[in-house]
Amino acid sequence: MIEAAADERSAPAASSSHQVSVPDVSRSETPPADQDGHASAATAPRVSIVIPAFNEAENMPELFEELAEMLRANELRAEIVLVDDGSTDGTLDAARRASESAGWPEVTLLQHRRNRGKTEALMTAARRARGEYLVLFDADLQHSPEEIPRFVERLDSGMDVVAGRKVGPYDKRTVSSLYNWLARKIFRVPARDLNAMKAFRAEVLDRIHLRHDWHRYLVILAHAEGYDIGEMDIQLYPRRRGEPKYSGGSRILVGILDMLAVWFQLVFSRKPMLFFGVTGLGLLFAGGVTGVIAIFLRFGLGQGYRPLLTLVLWFTVVGLLLFVLGFLAELVASLRSEVEELRREREGVPRDRQV
Repeated sequence: MIEAAADERSAPAASSSHQVSVPDVSRSETPPADQDGHASAATAPRVSIVIPAFNEAENMPELFEELAEMLRANELRAEIVLVDDGSTDGTLDAARRASESAGWPEVTLLQHRRNRGKTEALMTAARRARGEYLVLFDADLQHSPEEIPRFVERLDSGMDVVAGRKVGPYDKRTVSSLYNWLARKIFRVPARDLNAMKAFRAEVLDRIHLRHDWHRYLVILAHAEGYDIGEMDIQLYPRRRGEPKYSGGSRILVGILDMLAVWFQLVFSRKPMLFFGVTGLGLLFAGGVTGVIAIFLRFGLGQGYRPLLTLVLWFTVVGLLLFVLGFLAELVASLRSEVEELRREREGVPRDRQV
């Protein structure tokens, strides 16, 4: 069934009275639903294969064909949710033709009006996904669809998040290894590769907040929330067609800055006074010590040194500002916690994992 998905201007559905709500999505293709617009429990997929795609039209035929073959061979009750992230090469039309040719019934195609990034594509797909498990799969087929049942088995064994570790030759191995080593040292996360294929329980995204380009930190954020992290080796294959879309030299610097932002959020967002207050007190102490030295030089040795007075003023003013900023940040953190709790209550997110 093809229907016009409601965007922020609430366009009505084309072929039924049911209205689909997906932010910044102009079109979608969804499997049949009941008269209330919901899939029945008996036919609901157990696994949602989430695929962000940007200018990947030439990979669509093989992508859907191989996914459909794998799903049939493993009798996996799953759906495919592909997000065209503002492509300009007709990826959505190619995906529609490929999905019809593959013949897998559970397919949802979504489209961003503009390129928003892999994290936003993941979140758009997750909002429409119906499966208990989400598998993040790249459209370039650098990982085999045959890995998906292995991920599902690990989740069935009790893991909350399973991260793949790339095996095989690939570009930027040195940069990737350094980045992953640094992340392990900073966050103490039990995974050696943070930016490869991964699978996780859908509930994980209810507990963590992913900002732009933070999909690579999903494992870190989930680990910080207490979720069980697993890891497995997966073969990495050369890209078959096209060029990498979510890469570039500037992303190294962006990745490092994002890592610092994640670290700051995990360490200080709930108790910002630890950062601002302690730093402010340290500067005030430094200002006091510098003032004592300045007084000793002026009255003890008779040697005035004006730059020391300027330094005392700088330490004191900046220290007071940081200390006051710490109080304001505590208020913001308190409000943020209350808003987050209200959001979870509204969306029915359980406070603790059901066991």
